[in-house]
Amino acid sequence: MQFTAHELGLLLNGTVEGDPLVPVNQLAKIEEAKTGSLSFLANPKYEQYLYTTDASVVIINNDQVLSAPSKATLIRVENAYSAFSLLLEKYNTLKLDKTGFEQPCFIHPSAQIGENVYVGAFAYIGPNVKVGNNSKIYPHTYIADDVIIGDNVTLFPGVKVYFDCVLGNNVIIHSGTVIGADGFGFAPAANGTYTKISQIGNVIIEDNVEIGSNTTVDRATMGSTIIRKGVKLDNLIQVAHNVEIGANTVIAAQTGISGSAKIGENCIIGGQAGIVGHITIANRSQIQAKAGIGRSIVDEGKKWAGAPAVSFSDNMRSLIVINRLPELEKRINELEKIITELKKSH
Repeated sequence: MQFTAHELGLLLNGTVEGDPLVPVNQLAKIEEAKTGSLSFLANPKYEQYLYTTDASVVIINNDQVLSAPSKATLIRVENAYSAFSLLLEKYNTLKLDKTGFEQPCFIHPSAQIGENVYVGAFAYIGPNVKVGNNSKIYPHTYIADDVIIGDNVTLFPGVKVYFDCVLGNNVIIHSGTVIGADGFGFAPAANGTYTKISQIGNVIIEDNVEIGSNTTVDRATMGSTIIRKGVKLDNLIQVAHNVEIGANTVIAAQTGISGSAKIGENCIIGGQAGIVGHITIANRSQIQAKAGIGRSIVDEGKKWAGAPAVSFSDNMRSLIVINRLPELEKRINELEKIITELKKSH
């Protein structure tokens, strides 16, 4: 994909300074860019690279004052960062713009496939599946019986969606993620063994959700595990059976959420957090990385840290005390010596 500075200027509603016909065919950071690259300058700390970069075209802010000549063609815009973000989005859209059916793939005759759908090689689409318009099913993806997939959904290579699950519109699921595997349900028997409890529910993923690679969302024992609209899940997250994650909540990698936990809307949960089952977390809660949540959080908009978790401020005070323990131990030892000497002198 190749564009000229003039074409980019029109797309970004910017002003071109330099050669309007200079072509670019790749995007790059300003300090690493080569000839043929398009870059941008938004952070003043990187201004030095504007005069040394090999980029063919650089997007800059309208109010950027040059302290030396730049050999690159410049495109002045209102906000260079936003403009470059727009180009990244356009580039990604073009890169992933696939349609048609690669062979070999299997689509059951009873499946309903919408318009402008892409199905990659070795993908499997089972009986009674419904796939909406403009969706993309990448190679080696497995979609089991009676799954419903909305419009503009992207399932990257190796995604597995078990039977009866429902995916809304504009959902993105990255490689290796499993949706709808059995929840961890076993009943202890008198002889010390465990009997499997059948997991007959499903997973519902609402609109505008994105799920990273190698994350697992287990199906409900009964009813549904629910990921509400706008949720963003990182890589390597475990979401257990009958969990509900509220709208626009974001969760970082390696977090584990136990069964039937209910997480509120607009929460922020750091990496490697652990959340026990059958509790409720209030809306707008902020949970720090490695926190252990062992009880319900009822107050909205609070910060939590530590394992077991306490308020963020209490955790910070505790850490200060912990860091002073060697000093405190030394002082206690000195006081013990003084007390011992006083006892001897009497």
